[in-house]
Amino acid sequence: MANAPDFDVVIVGAGISGINTAYRIQSNFPRYRYCILEARDAIGGTWDLFKYPGIRSDSDLFTFGFQWYPWNRNNPIATGESILEYLAEASSKHGIDKNIRFKHKLQHASWSTEYQEWTLSVTRGTKATSISSRFVVFGTGYYDYSTPLQAHIPGLDTFAGQVVHPQFWPSTLDYTDKKVVVIGSGATAVTLVPKLAEKAKLATMLQRSPTYIVALPNRSARSLVDYVLPRAVALRLKRLRWIVTSRLLFLFCRAFPQSARWLFRRGTLRLLPPTMSFDPHFNPAYDPWTQRLCVCPDGDFYKALHTGRADVVTGTIRTVTPAGIQLDAGGFLDADVIVTATGLKMQLGGGATVDVDGRPVAPADKFMWRGAMLQDVPNAFFVMGYTNASWTLGADATATLAVRLLRTLGRNGGTSVVPRVRNPEALELAPLMNLNSTYVKAAAGAMPKAATGGVFAPRGNYLADEFRAKYGGLDGLEWVRRGEGDGKA
Repeated sequence: MANAPDFDVVIVGAGISGINTAYRIQSNFPRYRYCILEARDAIGGTWDLFKYPGIRSDSDLFTFGFQWYPWNRNNPIATGESILEYLAEASSKHGIDKNIRFKHKLQHASWSTEYQEWTLSVTRGTKATSISSRFVVFGTGYYDYSTPLQAHIPGLDTFAGQVVHPQFWPSTLDYTDKKVVVIGSGATAVTLVPKLAEKAKLATMLQRSPTYIVALPNRSARSLVDYVLPRAVALRLKRLRWIVTSRLLFLFCRAFPQSARWLFRRGTLRLLPPTMSFDPHFNPAYDPWTQRLCVCPDGDFYKALHTGRADVVTGTIRTVTPAGIQLDAGGFLDADVIVTATGLKMQLGGGATVDVDGRPVAPADKFMWRGAMLQDVPNAFFVMGYTNASWTLGADATATLAVRLLRTLGRNGGTSVVPRVRNPEALELAPLMNLNSTYVKAAAGAMPKAATGGVFAPRGNYLADEFRAKYGGLDGLEWVRRGEGDGKA
């Protein structure tokens, strides 16, 4: 008889996804042995890694926070520091922190059909070890922590000032009274510019094309339910209201794009300083929610423009010189610091390699079942959030689905469950993430495949996905007992 594995479940990553999954596992399977492998020396994931000025959420915390530990502050948009404190509170209160193994980086995961378990190769500094587990949950997010998306900017290596990427912001950088140019127009750039403008001589956002920047009041008004219902109930209702409201906004933008464009234009014009034109700086070529909307709490981005210490320039770069950036249209931007906020390098599984019975798994060759499991990879869940809603909602839908499958296996006496694609030629391909952002397009050859319908379709609606996770069909799965299965990968 084979020895029992070290753990029932190993969770990779102690960020929002990992902590949420840990709660779902320990509350549903109190006798299960589990641990969290965290490569860094602290919890938080993204919120521990990114240290750039003004780092904050770009989703409301009522839905970005945990369903089982509601965000109880009034501000829907929170600073990175506040989010880290919240994660520490949640994990400590529920004893999750006791199961975290810090500075443990997963290098490789190998599935054995014979033994029906995973062997995980882990490094801790210079030491290597292995851990066995029945199940693995990759709560590692969707981007490469060690390597940002490389922007090909001509002449950047000739720049005499400092070049910074937000993913690795140096704590010693002093930009006081300096001219800072932020290249990019995504959430990071929109977050950085107002904060940089507080100290910099001028903070300029240089964008190739504009994005939708939506001002959101950063205080949640108290309603009648806050006064008449118990606090826990009121917080759950507030969370549900934000879920529904966000979903309705997304559906409205997709169904009535011209009306949505008109509304966003009207809101932006009301906030712009009179010296700045709407077109071309705030008039995107794409419809709302074709790419993710950028949020600025209390309109801080627009307020920074009114101070004269922030600016927006739309154009393409001809070359970077020692003194700044030469634009194709002829303009020149003086710069002391250049920030390349050009996106993230997408990655599945935190960079760990995977094999099934010795055969390497290439994620780009596989379909994702219910947005949570890779085709032909047993007992492994990949936690993916939403691009059109808060990440945590999608992460929780994955955790709910994982709990259901683990419970079904236990009830049926099975040892593993694996998605299979019987007729791949019958599946019509669809993007896994329904966005056309530059960093998403750049990852087309690295991320798994999706289909236009059925169990291999991408997710995007939390209420529907949560329902399917609990009660939906389990088509496309193969249930295995020890000694069965072909280990196909």
